Amino acid sequence: MDCLDFLNCASRLSLIQAVILYCEFQPQLRRAIEQMASFTGLKLLGILSTPIQVKPLQKMLLRYRRERALSPRVPIPVTLPTESDIRRGLALGEFCAFFQPKFRLADGEVAGVEVLARWQHPVHGLLLPKDFLAAVLAYDLIDEMFKQLLKKGLGLLGVLDREKQPLELSFNLHASQLKGAALIDHIRQVLRFHNLCGTKLTFELAENGLLEMPPDVQENLLRLRMMGCGLSIDDFGVGFSSLKLLCQLPFTEIKLDGEFVQSLDEPRSRAVILSTIALARSLDMALVIEGVSEEKQCRTLIEMGCVLGQGFYYAKPMSSHELLLWLQSPAIAFRRSQT
Repeated sequence: MDCLDFLNCASRLSLIQAVILYCEFQPQLRRAIEQMASFTGLKLLGILSTPIQVKPLQKMLLRYRRERALSPRVPIPVTLPTESDIRRGLALGEFCAFFQPKFRLADGEVAGVEVLARWQHPVHGLLLPKDFLAAVLAYDLIDEMFKQLLKKGLGLLGVLDREKQPLELSFNLHASQLKGAALIDHIRQVLRFHNLCGTKLTFELAENGLLEMPPDVQENLLRLRMMGCGLSIDDFGVGFSSLKLLCQLPFTEIKLDGEFVQSLDEPRSRAVILSTIALARSLDMALVIEGVSEEKQCRTLIEMGCVLGQGFYYAKPMSSHELLLWLQSPAIAFRRSQT
């Protein structure tokens, strides 16, 4: 088999979790093969040149080992959850909000917190969005889940404000949620109910959801900005959004996908990061680098001119209770007192 046959076969058999390829392909072909690996659902650790050198191989394996040690190991359901199972989970409050901070790379100061969906399933344990989000979208229950997360997030903001620890929250939105005015009206009402300004919130939309954006979605993005809310393009660099659209719409932030940080030693990844820094600066937008998992990456990103980052090197996603305790820890309290 050639490498493409192998990747397809390995994916179908579901016996392989990660692969390392070694070849002498030209850079353009190497990049296409990397993309092919991501399409098949396999974790591509990297591509080595022939003959294989021990040190680069060891580096890839050690990085993969660290990533697996940091990743939560939970039972994954074999099939997508049913509509009745999701409705039951929503009714019983099983969908919970986890919070992952964003940081200033230079000093570790907390710059905001992203709200992430988790499902505390009674049988499968704590599930991640990849295990249920497709089903939530398919059954048109995404708004209900979002409203529960928004309520919990704003409740946390109230606690933080009373404790003199103001923070901004980011929520993920799917473009399909902005096709009507109902969700925008709900956001406006809950902000008024909690006596909060829209500037406290940023809404993140995945880059691939910006393709062929209908006029009503664009209008609702404008309404969110008019309310003072920030708008962020999530997973930037892995989709095919138009730069013209990026310039036309009132986005305030770019979140660069973490795959570029994991391959910082490659010239292509450095070129993408540097070009995104220049793009964000020229458009007067903030840039958040996702997937920062080690100190070396942090130092390199600072040298390249990056300001904001997010990843396991700083903090994992945590519950609201864990976040409050974490913010009160001596190291974080000291950093906040210096600003």
